[in-house]
Parts: sequence; C-alpha cells; structure tokens
Amino acid sequence: MKISPAILALIITLTFSCKEKTSDKVTPSEPPIEEAKTENTPIEEVTSNGTDGELLLPDGFKVIVVADSVGPARHLAVNDNGDVYIKLRTPTGNMGNMALRDTNNDGKADVMERFGDYPNDGTFATEMRIHNGYLYFSSELVVYRQKLVPGQLVPEGKPEVILVDEYPIRWHNAKSLAFDNKGSMYVTFSAPTNACEDKALTNSDPSGIVRGEYPCSQLDILGGIWKFDEDKPNQRQSDGVRYATGIRSVVAISWNESDNSLYAINHGRDYLYNHAPQYYREWHDAVLPAEEFMKIEKDDDFGWPYTYYDHFKNERMVAPEYGGDGQKEAVGFTDPLMGFPAHWAPNDLLFYKGDQFPDRYKNGAFVAFHGSTNRTPYPQAGYIVAFIPFENGKPNGTWEVFADGFTGTDTVAYMKDAKYRPMGLAQGKDGNLYISDSKIGKIWCISFKGDKTQFGESHLARMESRKSKSYLKTPVEITDKLFK
Repeated sequence: MKISPAILALIITLTFSCKEKTSDKVTPSEPPIEEAKTENTPIEEVTSNGTDGELLLPDGFKVIVVADSVGPARHLAVNDNGDVYIKLRTPTGNMGNMALRDTNNDGKADVMERFGDYPNDGTFATEMRIHNGYLYFSSELVVYRQKLVPGQLVPEGKPEVILVDEYPIRWHNAKSLAFDNKGSMYVTFSAPTNACEDKALTNSDPSGIVRGEYPCSQLDILGGIWKFDEDKPNQRQSDGVRYATGIRSVVAISWNESDNSLYAINHGRDYLYNHAPQYYREWHDAVLPAEEFMKIEKDDDFGWPYTYYDHFKNERMVAPEYGGDGQKEAVGFTDPLMGFPAHWAPNDLLFYKGDQFPDRYKNGAFVAFHGSTNRTPYPQAGYIVAFIPFENGKPNGTWEVFADGFTGTDTVAYMKDAKYRPMGLAQGKDGNLYISDSKIGKIWCISFKGDKTQFGESHLARMESRKSKSYLKTPVEITDKLFK
C-alpha cells in the first residue's frame, strides 16, 4: 500500500495527552470546562420568525434552544429518552464528548456532562451516532464505541476501539460513519488535496497549469468509502474493503432505510481558476464545482481527482490538472443524483423517518450546509439546513431552504462574519429535528406545531424567497463582487 508525496507533505506531528479524569458534570450555572457554558435564563419555545437571533423556518414549525453554547460542536445523536450526545471540536486533551439531559421537560438541557476517556487528536473529529444500543463516535484517527445503559446519561468505562487509522493526521480527516443494519459500518477516508497535485509535473509544464499525479496514489488509501465489521475491535484499514472510490471528501454520509442504500454528499474541489487561469475565471472559483449528492453502490467510482461535476451543465467534466479545459466531458464514472452549489460544505445528511412533520418530509433528506470559506471575492454561501424532497424513492432534483438565520447577517464576506455554522443533524424518537452549531455549540430542537393536513406550498413561500439572499443565490459575475 502506497502513500503519495502529497500526503507525506501534510503530516502533522501530534502528541496525545490523556488525563485520568473522564467525566465532569456541568450545570448551566457552573461551567468549569472552558468550552462549556450556558445561560441561567429560561429559553422558551419561540416562533420561526428570526427574532432575537433565532431561526427562520417554514410556517407551522417551532424552535427551542436546547443549549446555548456547549463548545464548538460537530455531529450529535439523540437517544430514545431525549438525551443528547455531542462530539466536540477540541484538538487536545481528552473528554471530547458532551451529554445533555432535560430533567423537567421544558426542552432545555438542565444537565450538561462532558466525558470521554480517549485522546483528542484534531479538529476534524466528527462523528456521534447511536446504533444498536451503542454510542459510536470518532476522533480524527480512531472510531470508538461505548454501551449505553438505560437511564444512565454517561456510559461507564473506557471506550472500545473499533477502528484505527494508522496513517498520519492530514487535512479532511473526519471519520464519518453509516450503518447498514446488517452488521457493516461504512467509514469515510477523505483526501487532503484538491486534485492530487504533482509539484514536479507542474514546475516542468511551460503552460503554468497545475498538473495532477496520474494515477493518483492517494486513491490507494484515501478518496473513498471503506466497509468494516461494526462489532470487531481494533480493526485497521486493511481489515476493511474499499466500497467506493473517486470521492474527494465526505462528512455527510447516511444509510437510507427506505431503499437500503448508502448516500453521501461530496465536498467538491477548489481552485479551478487558480490552477488553470487559461480556461477559468475568478467567478468559476466561486460557483464550481458542485457538491455532489451521491447514491453509492459497491465499486462505484465518482471520478476524483480526474474529474469534477458541473451542476449548471449537469455533466461530469475532465479536471484541468488532467487535460480538461472547462468544456471536455468525462466518461466512465458514476454521476451524482444531483449537484448542490459550490463550496457550501455539506456536513451532515439525515433521512427523516418520523411522523411528526408534515407528510411531504417523510423519507426526504435534510442537509446541514456548514457554509463556504473560499468564495472570495464573492459572498460566502451556504449556512443553512436544506431539505430535498424524495419522490418514488429519488430526489426530485430541487432543494428547499428549511432552516435559515444562522448567518445573523445578509452578507457574509468572510466565514468569521457568520454568527453560527450548522454542522450536525439528529432526529429524536418523537420526530423532533436537532441541529448543532460548530462555532459556539448552540443546539436547536425543531418541532411542528401546525396542522399537518393543511400544510402546503403556501407554507413554504417565505422560505423560497430566502434564495435571493447573497449567501444562497448564484452571484452575478460583475455586480456581486465584494472586492474589486
């Protein structure tokens, strides 16, 4: 098995530290952990009109703030009794998980307990899922699990190691998980580069176009989804099977029980203009390529790094590093179900299985778009939770704004301007939808309080109008530039 020079160049030396203390109970009025805090004032159920910094939702939906700031958060999971588990974005020390419990049924967390007797190893640590009575979670390099005990908020003992990534810490190192309910666990192994760039080939090319390594050696161990035994401890990547390849970077992955298939949304590459200014303009850097919504079958190849997907043309294109010019179509690779706007950063995917929401949401997909960081000189974009309706088991090709208001502003020039970044999604047993934020760790719970039988297109009109916002629309090349 080979590791490319590009990966070796990105090695970061980490020293793990692990303290003996494994759990701290935190009350809202006493936040001893530096990243865990909340306010004493009660948080009431609020309407979805965006007041007081709250969220905008379709008519009939309501939102409660479960916790105001648990610390920068990644994915989350909700147990059948309503307990909430959150993976924290913390790169060092231990205790990288947070547990929340509502003891008086007002929707607000009264108990906050931080736990996790394992070493944190990087800020891409992401996953938190409940599966078959276990809490599965991941650091950048290790997938763990702990048995949940009914009535007990925090699981006891040290986590069981299920999978270890033996290769060095690298960019895009999230270990997101999906389970097929047949004993298999699917794990993302994302690639750290845009297009498997090869510096030697680039320096020798008189055109100045950045060139890519061919064949790309990163694909030996990265840029794909691997399948493992969900119960077997201490596995290595070699113990698994490469399920699909040509997938640059995935954080949002989920098993759809409606058709028993694996789905994911790929983070598209960057820098088309920077790498090949002969063929692309600055505007192309902001609007291409698509974030790809994929149904993944065994042995699929989605074409990274040799291709990218153009959602304006609905075509897979040859990447400029491999001879593409923005017009040359690629053949022989799997296409996505649909493409989302570029750089929106899809970071979680949830198929809604509940009965609480109006019927149109049943079996459709919610997506947490974390928001872009690199669309300059145009406005940054994304920063919403979107909904994709499914018809006859397939997405209908459109996306809707389901939850908005995270940015706190109409124009996001830089990522830091956004007040919140939606990161994780989870569904409660009662059908409530939970959302986590990666900036300060705000946790929202969304429920439907309207009349399901009367819910229709008119209830969505206000959210559809949000698509004219600068962080949701396709920018006009000249007039929408923020920086000339």
